[in-house]
Amino acid sequence: MSQTAEPTLALHLAARAAHRPDAPAVVMGSGGEVLSYREIDERSNRLARLLREAGLVTGDHIAILMGNCATYLEVAWAAQRSGLYYTALNSHLRSAEVQYILDDCGATALVTAPDMAEVVSGLDLQGVSVRLSVGGGIPGFSGYEAAVSAFEARPVADESEGREMLYSSGTTGRPKGVRKELPNTPMGDLSAAPVQIALGLARRGVGPGSVYLSPAPLYHSAPLVYCMSMLRLGATVVVMEHFDAAQCLALIERHGVTHAQFVPTMFVRMLHLPDSERQRYDLSSLRSVVHAAAPCPVEVKHQMLGWWGPIIDEYYAGTEDIGSTWITAAEWLAHPGSVGRPLSPAHVVGPDGEELGPGQEGVVYFEGGRPFEYHNDPSATASMLNTQGWRTLGDIGVLDEDGYLYLTDRQAHMIISGGVNIYPQEAENVLAGDPRVADVAVIGVPDAEMGEAVKAVLVLVDPSSAGPDTEAGLIALCRERLAGYKCPRSVDFVTELPRDPNGKLYKRLLKERYWEGHDTRVV
Repeated sequence: MSQTAEPTLALHLAARAAHRPDAPAVVMGSGGEVLSYREIDERSNRLARLLREAGLVTGDHIAILMGNCATYLEVAWAAQRSGLYYTALNSHLRSAEVQYILDDCGATALVTAPDMAEVVSGLDLQGVSVRLSVGGGIPGFSGYEAAVSAFEARPVADESEGREMLYSSGTTGRPKGVRKELPNTPMGDLSAAPVQIALGLARRGVGPGSVYLSPAPLYHSAPLVYCMSMLRLGATVVVMEHFDAAQCLALIERHGVTHAQFVPTMFVRMLHLPDSERQRYDLSSLRSVVHAAAPCPVEVKHQMLGWWGPIIDEYYAGTEDIGSTWITAAEWLAHPGSVGRPLSPAHVVGPDGEELGPGQEGVVYFEGGRPFEYHNDPSATASMLNTQGWRTLGDIGVLDEDGYLYLTDRQAHMIISGGVNIYPQEAENVLAGDPRVADVAVIGVPDAEMGEAVKAVLVLVDPSSAGPDTEAGLIALCRERLAGYKCPRSVDFVTELPRDPNGKLYKRLLKERYWEGHDTRVV
């Protein structure tokens, strides 16, 4: 497809629909469903009107709980264009986990799907006045298609920019809502943060004629924000229902994909395909690929650059949007393992609060960034600030002489498995409540495919009960209470954990036992 420059066209779905109504906006990878720009514009308008009639006003909250589908993005756009906050919920969460987030954010609307029926059946939805199921089939929920079709496909009278509000787990184990200021601007206004994100992508060559592959779950921040931004720019978004390495390559060839975003685990899975499988697809349409969410092993990135060429860039950022880095393929080859140069001033700070020089390891802080708060948690918001007013995600790193950042540890011992952030406290809380367990730590250990795997290290009340049966029982206990990806894949039994006399656990000492011989800077 050829790309045309349209500098005067508003960065808003409606403007794209008016200009290229029949152009494909969303294409589903496996199912093949296609939504044109006209269709997604009209359908999101109908839902926006439904929400208004139900009493939702600017600043109210809608939750989305379903797997990747074309309707997902039209729901997000309905919220985006009606000044609402929208929270994309991880579809692997259990009922209690979903309940906490719904209660915390105060969602008054929930859009879900029949495959979430078991989770939804365990929810108390007294405060949720709008309940829609895409495909129907859930007691107490209206069928989405019939409900929205009753409304006109015109914008609401007070159309304005909304905002995503996504949840990331905290070190206490409770998820934290990352609440950013609503733009309070007309749709497409250049001062709005979502529009500025789209402008950044436009400067990197995205526009009408671009085809963007989104292989990750839309409940994650980067996939959701990137897809919404791509639709502002008139690109076609190809959404994979689930990541499959061979299908990913086939979709790149079939749709002439020009832009894509991955996590390192996806690179690993594609590299594990037989050479004959990798070579059968024409990937020459690719112009720009980015990866983020987790550090990429140096060797993996070298192999990907050798396969796809110097088109793979990288960034480091958080949902909180307080600072970021960027590194091109060419820069990375000169600084392997780096996540790039900070886009706003960054500082590495030691335990005494003083700034450290190049090559010295400390906590990474950024100046500037956009305002945000952890919803209903002012102490957590304040904990990110230091006396200079700089903010941190809690990551540990090093700046080299050229100003390139290298990350050397995870924020607050967070585990990143397959690009997914996992905070071990939730599993620790479950295991600590079992009468068989005297002490517990959950950590990330090296995993060739996922980057890290979740492991529990336990002290048992009765050490003689250690063994496969106890291990299986404790893992099963976690799986009853938590989403599967948060649960330990294995359990080690020890006689004691490294704690100081006051009870403080030295997790880093524990992790060193498992990471010895591995490059913790890049894994």
